[in-house]
This record gives sequence, C-alpha cells and structure tokens, in this order.
Amino acid sequence: MIVSAVSYLNTWPLVWGFLHGPQKGVFDFRFDLPVHCAEALRDGKADIGLVPCAELDRLGLDFLPDLGIACDGPVRSILLISRKPIGEIETLAVDSGSRTSVALGRIVLSQRYDCRPRFTPLAPYLDEMLVANDAALVIGDPALHLDPEALPYITLDLGAEWVNWTGLPMVFAVWAGRKEVLTNDAAEAFLASHAWACDHVDDMVLRASAERGFPRDLARQYFTSHIRYRLSEKHLDGLALFRKLVRALDAGDNATA
Repeated sequence: MIVSAVSYLNTWPLVWGFLHGPQKGVFDFRFDLPVHCAEALRDGKADIGLVPCAELDRLGLDFLPDLGIACDGPVRSILLISRKPIGEIETLAVDSGSRTSVALGRIVLSQRYDCRPRFTPLAPYLDEMLVANDAALVIGDPALHLDPEALPYITLDLGAEWVNWTGLPMVFAVWAGRKEVLTNDAAEAFLASHAWACDHVDDMVLRASAERGFPRDLARQYFTSHIRYRLSEKHLDGLALFRKLVRALDAGDNATA
C-alpha cells in the first residue's frame, strides 16, 4: 500500500515509526507538499494520504478520526504577515502548497477582519512575496524558519486566530482515503507509529536541528506543544465547522466563476 505524506517537519511525529521504528516497511511512503498528497489520492498514485482537510469533501474521501495535524492555539507554522493593518490588506501572496491554509486564511480574513484580498500564488520567500503584495501567507517549514517577533510586520498565527474566533481546535490534515483501505489494521499501524515517535522525541529534535537547521528548543516545542496529533471529539467538532465553511467558500467560488 502506498501512503502519501507531507514533507514538512510537522509530519515527523506521525511517520517516525514507519521511517525509523518497528513499523518500517508496513507501507511504501512518498513525501510531498500537502496539496500533492491530495492529488496523489485523486490520481490513484497513493492509497492513503495525509490530506489537507479542505480537500476531504472536494475529493469525497473518508478519514481516520484518531490522528491528524491540529492545534489548540498558536500553530507557529501558518503565518499571515502584513505590511498593512490586517483590515486594509488588498493583495495577499500565498504559498499554494496547502489549500487548507489558503482556505483558513480566507475564512479568518473575511470573518474576523471583513477583508477579502486578491490572492496570488508564489514561492514561499517572504521578501519576494511582499514586493508587490500587501501581505504574505507562509506555511510549513518556511514559516518555522521565520521569527514572528523579529519581523518588522504585523503577524497573525492563523491557528490562534481560528481558535480565538471559534473556541474550537483547528485540524489541518488527516489520514484519508477510500473507505475500503481505511481498515482497522491500517489505523493500528498509524497509531503505533505515532506512539513510537512519542517515545523518541529527542531523536526527532536532534535530526530536525541537524538536517533542517531548526533550533532544538523550537523543534521540541513544535512537536510537543504547538501541534496536536491525537484528535478528540472537540477536534472533530472543529474539523466539522471548518469543512462546512470550506464548502460555503467553494459554493461561492463556483457561483462567481
């Protein structure tokens, strides 16, 4: 069975057992950007994928409810960075690697700030994104390499924005696929990989520092505090609300297309 997983650091606590532990060899893995995980399932190139939640209804996928990539507050790796007051943003450069982050940005800006900027997909280099745009949405590892407190711009953590607005956690991605491949055995393998990762956080922190250049304190905090991997009923409530809002976005986009 082929599993498509995200190449960002936030995936490590989900796949560490598959890569370095007792679950190694259970599945064949391919790693890519979040949006490409969804495309791999759509195109039949993967059986299960770590799919951005904005794609679940678009692709008609089921998902395993126990694990995902979520937050209960600041997520640290989805940053909206603006040269203007948030409500005055007219143009927004977005990293198109995750449609969930773009959808979340649209929801937060419209619902919390009555702001509906024009979106332009660009590579995730902040200085270049801001040359011709009022603001930039940077996600994943590129966002982690930024220090929000040191930037000379207004910075929103979209995980915190969602939680503060809805009172619910935000779920960004889940293990998804066709119903017939999401078996109990598959679910148990994913849970076992995550459990093994939880026992080897020090190894992940060291590798994150050595291989990707992240400060160890940042990597540890990211793995253990910023990201939540075990999903509760409250997380699933947040996911249900997000999916409802994404369906409304899609309906509005189709109506104006």
